[in-house]
Amino acid sequence: MADDITSETAQTVAAGQLRAFIERIERLEEEKKTISDDIKEVYAEMKGNGFDVKAVRTIVRLRKKDQAERQEEEAILELYKAALGMV
Repeated sequence: MADDITSETAQTVAAGQLRAFIERIERLEEEKKTISDDIKEVYAEMKGNGFDVKAVRTIVRLRKKDQAERQEEEAILELYKAALGMV
């Protein structure tokens, strides 16, 4: 009988923890959607002001990388372009 109560309590605690985790994930997903929508608005505003959004996206992507990683990527790109006669 005591084992049944302990098992039932453990299941209740586990279900409560699971529910709390899921609710946290749901809140974070909603925040992520809001932030994503905000980013889209900024890009739309930039486009409306005459900026090339594709170029800006590339700059943002490159700024996430460290200098060595950017240099390596650029070197490989130049090598491939040269191999294809594009330079």
